[in-house]
Parts: sequence; C-alpha cells; structure tokens
Amino acid sequence: MATPTLTIDLDAVIANWHALDALSGRATETAAVVAADAFGLDAARVARALATAGARRFFVATAEEGAALRRALGPGPEILLLSGHMAGDGWAIRDLALTPVLVSAEQLARHLETLPEAPFGLHLDTGLNRLGMEPAEWAEVAAIALDRGPVLLMSELAAAGDPADPMNAGQLALFRALTDGIPVARSLAATAGILLGRDYHFDLTRPGMGLYGAAPFAAGRPALRLSLPVIQTRELEPGEAVGEGCTWTAAIPARIATLAAGHADGILRSLSNRATLHAGRVPCPLVGRVAMDTVTVDVTHLPAVPDTLDLIGPGQDIDALAAAAGTNGREILAGLGPRLGRQHLGGAG
Repeated sequence: MATPTLTIDLDAVIANWHALDALSGRATETAAVVAADAFGLDAARVARALATAGARRFFVATAEEGAALRRALGPGPEILLLSGHMAGDGWAIRDLALTPVLVSAEQLARHLETLPEAPFGLHLDTGLNRLGMEPAEWAEVAAIALDRGPVLLMSELAAAGDPADPMNAGQLALFRALTDGIPVARSLAATAGILLGRDYHFDLTRPGMGLYGAAPFAAGRPALRLSLPVIQTRELEPGEAVGEGCTWTAAIPARIATLAAGHADGILRSLSNRATLHAGRVPCPLVGRVAMDTVTVDVTHLPAVPDTLDLIGPGQDIDALAAAAGTNGREILAGLGPRLGRQHLGGAG
C-alpha cells in the first residue's frame, strides 16, 4: 500500500519567516516557535532551515523538545522553554544550554536555587490566564528576578486574531505598565500580534503557524501538501450506501475511491461528509464516515481516477480544511500522525 505523504516546502517556510521578519521591523528580532515538533512537521528540519536563513532564537514547549532541538541545531542558537523550569529539567537546562521562560514564583525559586548562573526569561500573564505570573505575583518577585538579569520578559495575547477586540489594547497597556523602563528585551507578539502593528512588536516577535502560510497570515506562501493514495475504486448503483452507519447514499450511479488514511492518521471524524479533497484543482467530496485507516471520496465526475488526491494543497489550504472540521489549523497539523510520510523540499536544513 502506498503511503500518504505530507510535503513541507522549506523554501516557503523560509520566505514566510523573512516576510514576517520584515513586518516586525529592523529594530525587532524575529524568532520561531517550533513546539510540538514544529506542529508535527519535523522541528529539526524546519529549525535548521530557519537557522540558515538567519533565525537565532527558537521556542519549544518542554525540556525534552529542547534537548532534541539542541541535538539538531548544535551550539549557538538560543532555545527557550515555554513550560519554564519544571522539576527534573535542571540537567537539560544546564548541560544543553536551554533557557527556561519562568512562569511562576515557584519556578523562579527553583531556578535561582539550582542553576543561579543559568540564563532565564520571565512570562507575565496580562489576561490570557494560561501561563505566567499575574501582576500581583510579579510585583512580589520583580526585584529579586530583575536583580538576577533575565534575558527576556514576555506575555501572550488572547485575542490577537481579531484586531478589533479591545482585549488587545488592554493587554498591551498592562504589559507596558508591568515592563516599561526595565532594560530587558520584551516580547508580546506571535503571528497574529505581528499583524496588529509596530506597537505590539517590542524587541522580539515569535511566529509559529504563520511560518507555514496559515491563518492569520493570509499573505503567506502555502508550505504544505497532504496527498492520500487511492487503494481501490468501486461503482455504486443508486440507493447504495458508503461507510459505517450508511451516512451517505448514492443518488445516481457513482464511482467511489477508497484512500489510505483515516482518523488514526489525524484526519478528524468530524470531516465525515463535510471535507473536500482535490484532484489538482478539481474538488472531490469526502462521502461517508472517516474510518480509522481509510476515507471514501466521490470521484464520479473525474475522467480518470488519479493515484492520489490532496486533502491539503493548491485546491484547499489547511485553514479551509480546519473550517470544515470546526477547528483551527493548529489542531489539524499537530494531530497528523506518524504513519504519514513526511517529505521536505528545498531549504538548507
């Protein structure tokens, strides 16, 4: 059986990083978020390509991800841990030169007690209420933390995807109130924050999904293609049903292609009878329920059945697929499973 293949265009990733870097302005450094194995796209390959293009700071979620990325990048680039300094992370932070972004007074105490000379950043919560020190907690520890010389003060926007949301201006004002006058590099903007404008850029921006030409970076260059191989085709008479539960029935004579991928590969069951695949630019509806290892597609209108159909590609980007599933591109990408072949084109990684 042929393997479904996710193709990652590293030249497009690099072009998107350069475009976001240009939007950030000359006074602002542009990092890259490659957490969750770069959303399942192979953080080692993506980060090496971006490092060659000029990126010098990379954000990952955990010390384990940081260790893997350090092995891929070698010494030099800074690798920051968004989960901070968790119990048991000391050896990796020390031996692999990782920089934790501390999220609480507890983490600050742990870091200063165990690795007092190791660099660190600080995450301040300005309203997302997920990670970081709230203003009262920051007020209690700011003097101690700043005396030890952090390398970064950062926060995270909650509503940057909607430029009109007043939450953006409120968080910006609070971040400034907490950090203005402190001679430490600051970071507030991920991809959506970059698009809000220069007021949100500060010293460092940290794009993630925008690197792949995904929302909200509509001007980005698409970097992904997911092609599923056809295993078998069959002819249906009117009234015959397809798949578990018989949720789709042929109204006219139909040709159905069965493709080699399913919800075990991260193709969400919510895409049943809702998704579209493409033969080039020609749409082909997914019919019936997504099974564990297969999907079924109506190809009646095609003059010939191709060897593969694209779930993500020129005819449909990841955001359109996510909309059909009722989710966002991050969940789609991060959920794509290890059975998919991954092919990287271009780049220097």
